Amino acid sequence: MTAIAPATPLHRADGGAPRVLVVDDEQMLTDLLSMALRMEGWDVRTAASGFQALQAARDFGPDAMVLDIMMPDLDGMSVLHRLRQSGNDVPVLFLTAKDSVGDRVAGLTAGGDDYVTKPFSLEEVVARLRGLMRRAGTAQASEAEPILRVGDLSLNEDSHEVERGDDQIELTATEFELLRYLMRNQRRVVSKAQILDRVWNYDFGGRSSVVELYISYLRKKIDQGKDPLIHTVRGVGYMIKAPQ
Repeated sequence: MTAIAPATPLHRADGGAPRVLVVDDEQMLTDLLSMALRMEGWDVRTAASGFQALQAARDFGPDAMVLDIMMPDLDGMSVLHRLRQSGNDVPVLFLTAKDSVGDRVAGLTAGGDDYVTKPFSLEEVVARLRGLMRRAGTAQASEAEPILRVGDLSLNEDSHEVERGDDQIELTATEFELLRYLMRNQRRVVSKAQILDRVWNYDFGGRSSVVELYISYLRKKIDQGKDPLIHTVRGVGYMIKAPQ
């Protein structure tokens, strides 16, 4: 059985582990995110309110911040505004239940760097933070660009660029996460239950039919008119592998 390929390690300019501050008033959420980020080898601190976040940002000096917009005392927009006013340009990934275009624009206009809505994939949050820190120069890779390859298909985990041969492929965030999970487990059969657990959110209550739907979306974009890379193993799940 093939192990999941590890992402390229990141480190600070001084060689230390990247520092990430997670701010949310839901303790279960901060615990889950902290666990996922620590598995990357990062130094993680948490805060449960806006005022705690400002204090932690001063004391901890994070390289990136996951910031919930809706909090009981000082909302995420106000936290970000105060950080920017004080000259702190830490990259910020907004985390919120709001998903309207207006909220996204407001968050990014306020000085946020990226935006993820609840429910979310833990892997997506990790990937976006990696991208933010690398683009901001607060952390850098120890090795080459983290590119996954299966045959003539390539996926860049940081830039989210996907290509097959000379063709650029545009994917939604969910399609990207599904493809990355398959590619990290190439030549390994993964079940619908495993895909639901890893690609969708931790408490996803949907049916496995959503996996079939997104597999069909990927096939249209990745395999149509070409040698198929995505294969169905009846009664078991799906596998991606290069043509023989």
